[in-house]
Amino acid sequence: MSSGGRNEIDRTIERVARESYGRLIAYLSAHTRDLASAEDALSEALVAALNTWQRDGVPHSPEAWLLTAARRSLFNVIRHQKVIAANESTILALEESRFDPAASTPFPDERLKLLFVCAHPAIDPAMHTPLMLQTVLGLDAARIAPAFLVSPSTMSQRLVRAKTKINYGGIPFRVPEERELPERLNAVLEGIYAAYGIGWDDMMGIDHRGKDLAEEALWLARVLLALMPEEPEARGLLALMLHCEARRRARRDSAGRYVPLSEQDPRLWSQAHLEEAEQHLAIAAKVLRPGRFQLEAAIQSVHAERAHSGRTEWPAIVFFYEQLMRIAPTLGTRTSHAAAVAEASGPAAALQLLDAIDLKSVSAYQPYWAVRAHLLQRLGKAEEAHHAFERAIGLSEDPAVRNFLLEKLR
Repeated sequence: MSSGGRNEIDRTIERVARESYGRLIAYLSAHTRDLASAEDALSEALVAALNTWQRDGVPHSPEAWLLTAARRSLFNVIRHQKVIAANESTILALEESRFDPAASTPFPDERLKLLFVCAHPAIDPAMHTPLMLQTVLGLDAARIAPAFLVSPSTMSQRLVRAKTKINYGGIPFRVPEERELPERLNAVLEGIYAAYGIGWDDMMGIDHRGKDLAEEALWLARVLLALMPEEPEARGLLALMLHCEARRRARRDSAGRYVPLSEQDPRLWSQAHLEEAEQHLAIAAKVLRPGRFQLEAAIQSVHAERAHSGRTEWPAIVFFYEQLMRIAPTLGTRTSHAAAVAEASGPAAALQLLDAIDLKSVSAYQPYWAVRAHLLQRLGKAEEAHHAFERAIGLSEDPAVRNFLLEKLR
């Protein structure tokens, strides 16, 4: 086979793995209730595909081929562990299950269900989102780690510990009943938004998989809303993501340079996305149960209003951030709040807010240093601004953002 043919097959395997990983894990683990074994089996199937498909060509249904190969690996694991008798029911379930990729499958629901499984209350809440990102969406520890400001090795160790607890700690790996869904909703919302955030960062050129991941997260948010239409936070999350999606085209100029929100041309924003976002936000507000995602969507709504008024109402944005600080005082919220205060009341007041944040917590948090550099520059503190810019540039993974900051530094 020519090198071009091998590359084409490699890209096919990568695409199938990216699009189907979570669904296949959901399917495999739904029967075995063993996340680690399901992932091991699918990994072996992907390795086998690299050799077999190059020799025999890509099968008619790559997803079904991978599932069959992964099932075979699971059988082997069970045999090797010499517990065939103890797992007779599991083997029977696998043998009796049928997979027809051309038919209408429950995979979308299965995937969402697995998100709720990962949100089991007995699992460390700090690991809910990483588990969802890896198990359901197929992200590796290296890609997940930056979102949690830890090293890939640390994230990998945490994931292994969490899965060990699931396997050996007696945590029932099953789809929760309908009455159990509300208590797990927040974790699922966080997981979907984290996936969107990683995809949003990637889609600007760091990783070509970013756009697919962001679209996948958006789709999951829609499925979740269909499942729980009365939950205002589910609607708030979708509104927030639609607002972000609306600005996707405006984040780069024709030369690929980064364009901050305040300098974006509103004519490039997607009006269809903005209108849908506003509809969801209005419906959610009628429930009178504000939450994190509704407030974040409201902030984006104020920004979007610039398309009509030509100006940004910074006092309104500060107000929403103050409400958000009461329920979700995350590092991101505190940094964004300071940035908004700078626009509404000046850089000195904003810098005081940043100074109140523990420096240890922001050592690897790029937005903090970017905002701090901007504030110090406005205050005429050139040397301190230079230092902050260097920290922000060093932490920037996006080349376009890095170049933008370098321009500000000169």
